[in-house]
Amino acid sequence: MGATRTPRGKWIEEGLRALVAGGPEAVRIEALAQALGVSKGGFYGYFRNRDALLTEMLDTWEYEVAEGVIEQVERGGGAARVRLKRLFDIVAESTDGPVRGTTADIAIRDWARRDAAVAERLRRVDNRRMDYLRSLFSSFCPDEDEVEVRCLLAVSVRIGNHFNAADNGSRSRAEVMELIGRRLLE
Repeated sequence: MGATRTPRGKWIEEGLRALVAGGPEAVRIEALAQALGVSKGGFYGYFRNRDALLTEMLDTWEYEVAEGVIEQVERGGGAARVRLKRLFDIVAESTDGPVRGTTADIAIRDWARRDAAVAERLRRVDNRRMDYLRSLFSSFCPDEDEVEVRCLLAVSVRIGNHFNAADNGSRSRAEVMELIGRRLLE
């Protein structure tokens, strides 16, 4: 019986964890292999080099946080408000994952500040997210300005919530996030 190969997705997830922990410079083949408990030789069965891994990490992230989330929301069907609620729930549940988590999103935003190709990808993802939100909000909100405000608020709360250290009075952060979601759906 042959040795079991570490799946390609595990290398990508571990690469994203390394990115979150230390930026793109921390994504090193030897360190990833050590974290996965395997030899680095298995890496080359999937990737030509480190740059190929970085590209696939971005490909995976881009698909998962945009099209993957949209597909998951749309599979459930329903009216726009129902799909928005489902979207908010999916996003709330994916705060710490290696691909869809907020920390991965923030790490890629930081990387984009220093790399034009990553910045372009980030712009594409943010535009896809905003376009999807616009399509949902505009189905029950006829005011284009209001649609744009709601979209920007939804995206900004998703990203900015990670940086906010303020207390929320007598409410938990989760309660406040739920309240924001309800208000955006009114």
